[in-house]
Parts: sequence; C-alpha cells; structure tokens
Amino acid sequence: MNDCIFCQIAEGTAKSWKVYETESVYAFLDIHPVNAYHTLVIPKKHYTDIFDVPEDALVQVISALKHVVDLYHNKLGIENAQIVNSSGAEAQQDVFHLHFHIVPRYKGDQQDIRWSTHPEMRERFDRLLARLRG
Repeated sequence: MNDCIFCQIAEGTAKSWKVYETESVYAFLDIHPVNAYHTLVIPKKHYTDIFDVPEDALVQVISALKHVVDLYHNKLGIENAQIVNSSGAEAQQDVFHLHFHIVPRYKGDQQDIRWSTHPEMRERFDRLLARLRG
C-alpha cells in the first residue's frame, strides 16, 4: 500500500531505525517512544490488524517479537516490558497496519497503562461462554 507509512518503512522508502529484520518481519524504533528502545514489530506484508492477518504470518511476527525482547534482555538487561497491540479504531489503533509495541518498563517511569475493571461482569461469564459454544 503506497499510502501506508509502515509499508513504506518495510520497503525501505521511509526512514526508520531498524532493530531486527527477517524476510517477512521488520522491527524498528518507534518515532514516538514511551521509553528508550520502544520498538514496533510489523509484518512486511500489509495486514490491517489482528483480524486480517493469517495465522502463519502472525506466528512469524510473534517469533520476531520474541527475538527482539530476548535481544534487549541479553544485551541491555531489560527485565520488564509491555507488549501492546491495538486492533481497530475503537481499540485506539492509529496506524492501520498490524503492529506490536515492545515497551521496556522501568521502576518509576510513570507511564502506567490502566484499565477500568468491571468485576460485576463475572455474573455474565456463563452466558458469554455459551454464545461461543452455541
């Protein structure tokens, strides 16, 4: 896709700071980092989101993600990381090319991700699961 910035990065036509690359996956530093070594991992082929990507391509992305996390752990001593994917506009996806964030986390970095939890939903669990099985 010519208008997709991540496709352009994967093709080498847009600037990036490569961390790791395979035949089908590209990992690079995020230009809007939360912390040092905040990295994006993308398939080189365009898939919009988690719903669009075939399983075999997703396995390759996750394998590369694990490689980068291990690299950071072994070379830099990073012991904490958040792995984040947002799929869809309502899930706060802002670039519509499948990507995973690796965000190294450090004590006191003040960048917490918090969700509002709803323990009252437990009452609906049996009904929710029944919809999947029905």
